[in-house]
Amino acid sequence: MGLLELSALELGQKIQSGEVSVREATEAALEAIARENEANNAFITVLREQALAEAETIQQKITSGELPGPLAGVPMGIKDNICTWGVKTTCASKILGDFRPAYDATVMEKLHQAGGVMVGKLNMDEFAMGSTSETSFYGATKNPWDLTRVPGGSSGGAAAAVAARECWYAIGSDTGGSIRQPAAYCGVTGMKPTYGTVSRYGLIAYASSLDQMGPVAKSAADCAAVLDTIMGKDPHDGTSLNITGGGLLDGLTGDLKGMKVGIPADCFGSGLDPEVRESVLGVAEVLKGRGAQVEEFQLPIMEYVVPTYYILASAEASSNLSRFDGVKYGWRAEDYTDLTDLYNKTRTQGFGSEVKRRILLGTFVLSTGYYDAYYKKAMQVKALIKDAFDKAFEQYDLMLMPVAPATAPKLGASLSDPLQMYLSDIYTVSVNLAGLPGISVPCGFDRNGMPIGAQLIGPALGEAKVLGAAHAYQLDTDWHQRVPKGGTAV
Repeated sequence: MGLLELSALELGQKIQSGEVSVREATEAALEAIARENEANNAFITVLREQALAEAETIQQKITSGELPGPLAGVPMGIKDNICTWGVKTTCASKILGDFRPAYDATVMEKLHQAGGVMVGKLNMDEFAMGSTSETSFYGATKNPWDLTRVPGGSSGGAAAAVAARECWYAIGSDTGGSIRQPAAYCGVTGMKPTYGTVSRYGLIAYASSLDQMGPVAKSAADCAAVLDTIMGKDPHDGTSLNITGGGLLDGLTGDLKGMKVGIPADCFGSGLDPEVRESVLGVAEVLKGRGAQVEEFQLPIMEYVVPTYYILASAEASSNLSRFDGVKYGWRAEDYTDLTDLYNKTRTQGFGSEVKRRILLGTFVLSTGYYDAYYKKAMQVKALIKDAFDKAFEQYDLMLMPVAPATAPKLGASLSDPLQMYLSDIYTVSVNLAGLPGISVPCGFDRNGMPIGAQLIGPALGEAKVLGAAHAYQLDTDWHQRVPKGGTAV
């Protein structure tokens, strides 16, 4: 088995034992990026010299016993909406094309302390607004399984890079499914943790009440190791919960005896591709074999999740993106006549069409005369959605449902029909609205050879249950170990 085929944890073990050096691992990742990135466009920025320098420093610390952790020396990629000190952080937008933060996000600080080697910044939908990773100013990211298809979004670069074996894990952000959906499309594992368990300090905001960072990796065990590293209370983030990281990886036993898993019948209706339905329900059979009880139940609130999400997320986007005006930082338009003209030209020319669409929608629902009819009502429905999930978790330990209605569409297909793109989030946005943990695990392929993902959702702070079930499933299956047809794992 070559280096690129190893999981993050397997590579970490070889580095700790001295069998593989940090430089060897880093060079393998950089060579894979050089080989694959022209085709899939997963990376916006590649940090060759910086990564190799980090590798030498980390190797010294590992050799001296200062870094015994399971991910020390393992190369990783970071989504380009996460602040990295002195390294361009563009949000895949023209308006932040030259932005170099003067600080690291808390997540980055924790990963550096754990010995992570950052090999580059990953492509994404502009300002994380999209489900295909086609709205990037730096060009569309392509799915390593089929370069004519999208990798999902908005963390498409993260999922594509892990699938193509360009890095061993990545950090993405998830506002309405932006980790889980691309993980499903690209055949990798991606987890969105409970809101507040991972600090948002240094994450450039889309919708602050919904945004959460999490890992994209090859396996649930790798995700557990990353979450052990990045979770915890942060004084810089007032919404972070008073919890400590650690313990998730050690808690993966594979035993599901006594666990009750609910399958919402409302998520398996006519809009779901039959191949996706069959593969996701197949997960239930594997979980049963591990000792879980599985039964169907009704969750009718799912009918309201997409309109609720897009009203609230767009409203917050309208507010959060008002800071990008050409005055404080970022790109500035030329040939303006006065301050108002500067604002107009900078924002018109600096933002892409999808971002402008959501800003306009958000401004509309927050405007006088429409606030009560749209935003206020959406906030009330959000509370009902959370209540419905809380009641369901009084009966069940976990829920099992699809990640997306179908597998990855062709490039360009969703851009011509934005409403269809929004509806593709129907199974993921509820998790963000309710602030819950959810994971996407590979569970099969369709007739075109494209990956299918299944979603496991837990109650608030139920990361251990979610990861435990996902890990148990992956002990009995090998979908997560498959390599793209065009992949070049060595």
